[in-house]
Amino acid sequence: MKKYLLSIFTLIFPILTFAQESTSEKIDRVFKDYTGWFVEGIFYEIPFSEDYKIPWVLIVLMGGAIFFTFYFKFINFTGFRTALRVVQGKYEDIEKHGADTLYGDPTPNEDHNIIETLRDDSAHGEVSHFQALTAALSATVGLGNIAGVAVALSIGGPGATFWMILAGLLGMASKFAECTLGVKYRDVGKDGTVYGGPMYYLTKGFKEKGMGTFGKILAVLFAVFVVGGSFGGGNMFQANQAAAQFVKLFDFENANAGMYFGIVMAAIVAVVIIGGIKRIASVTEKVVPFMAGIYVLAALIILGANWHLIDDAFALIYHGAFSGLGIAGGLVGVMIQGIRRGAFSNEAGVGSAAIAHSAVRTKYPASEGIVALLEPFVDTVVICTMTALVIVITNFDGAFLEYGVPIKEGVELTAIAFDSVIPHFSIVLTIAVILFAFSTMISWSYYGMQGWIFLFGKGKTSDLVYKILFLFFVIVGSSISLGAVIDFSDAMIFAMVVPNIIGVVILSPIISRELKRYLKAINIKHDALDEGAEDLTKHM
Repeated sequence: MKKYLLSIFTLIFPILTFAQESTSEKIDRVFKDYTGWFVEGIFYEIPFSEDYKIPWVLIVLMGGAIFFTFYFKFINFTGFRTALRVVQGKYEDIEKHGADTLYGDPTPNEDHNIIETLRDDSAHGEVSHFQALTAALSATVGLGNIAGVAVALSIGGPGATFWMILAGLLGMASKFAECTLGVKYRDVGKDGTVYGGPMYYLTKGFKEKGMGTFGKILAVLFAVFVVGGSFGGGNMFQANQAAAQFVKLFDFENANAGMYFGIVMAAIVAVVIIGGIKRIASVTEKVVPFMAGIYVLAALIILGANWHLIDDAFALIYHGAFSGLGIAGGLVGVMIQGIRRGAFSNEAGVGSAAIAHSAVRTKYPASEGIVALLEPFVDTVVICTMTALVIVITNFDGAFLEYGVPIKEGVELTAIAFDSVIPHFSIVLTIAVILFAFSTMISWSYYGMQGWIFLFGKGKTSDLVYKILFLFFVIVGSSISLGAVIDFSDAMIFAMVVPNIIGVVILSPIISRELKRYLKAINIKHDALDEGAEDLTKHM
């Protein structure tokens, strides 16, 4: 194995060095010539007037989110408390063995010891609710929260924050729906390995409805898109941004510094992804809370130091949301920027998170759907809003950002905002960017591999080929600037929206039945506890 890896790196070295020195622009141009039509098609903006245009994929995303919010009777709000209890493990016993088995029979369990049955790992799945949540969060909490928010504010002004929050709240219903289906229709191998995601619920769910061929076509399209997206937006873009921040922080002048960084990053990523979802989850459950905690703590320190300006910031956000404050496109222009950033940041409706959540241990698919609705809340409503508040408040005195004037480098602007209150925090921010990029890469490697397996079959050879390709692209992304490649891969990520939203809308009645089934199980447990039964989660 070591010999093969050495041979691969020996081949990659000269290719990357040559590409970096002379051909990256040529590759970029040629790639754009062949894929530009696809990128333009996915991000095509429907003109509603001369002043503003709305990307059609954004209409599909938000249309789906609004439909799910009403169809599931505002589950994004009514299920919030339940979601917190599920993550805490309050219902782990019924999810493992079924509520009727543990709490449904009022007669004493005289023939067997119920405590012994709790040792049976009978629920399918590989990871806990918390691990699945952090694995999925690690793919969404990242550069979008740091750089993307700054870019949205530069274009749409403070008012974009309001619509960003709204997109996050509505997206919670989309996440609930797709992740419930992810668990409902997953495949479980003989060794316990879980294979799940839109590919499986599009295939199985549509077959149940007599639409097998249509479902298969949508599933294959989704699988192709998720593989392409995993190599680009979920890999090369992340590696590129992390390498750029690293080289800038230490002021490296060596032309190959990015490539060396990529090789090291690829080695670290390899250690994690070779272990599959269990190892990915064990890493993300530590990395995600740590890095998000540091970032949120710093934001809270800045907000605390400027507490007297928070109401002014919210007033500016509110008025900007409904007036436009001179932003191009006015009110609708602000709305588009905010919703676009919120929807694109948390990936609700894209279907990617359903792949990670499908690996959870539970007998009730809706239990994981309810946990998943926390994702857009944490990612967009909490972290994105904090970033926006920090930028708006520090910009009162600093005036480093002119609203309505688009910027490209959002990380630098966010760093200026944090540095203005916490000197040299940009160093910590750089480390956060690298950690965010790392966690996003390992989660997207799992997403891409699931799509790859669906297309090319299960097996060690198939796994190895995908992982080697993924690690190769980590180095490529760190070494050269390939704008058209990144644009194409981003387009593939958002192309996932189309087959996914179609599938989830059609399968919504099944989601509704699963939700009622899980809520009934919770009620059975609560009724039993009210009648004096012992809560069996403490024995697990």
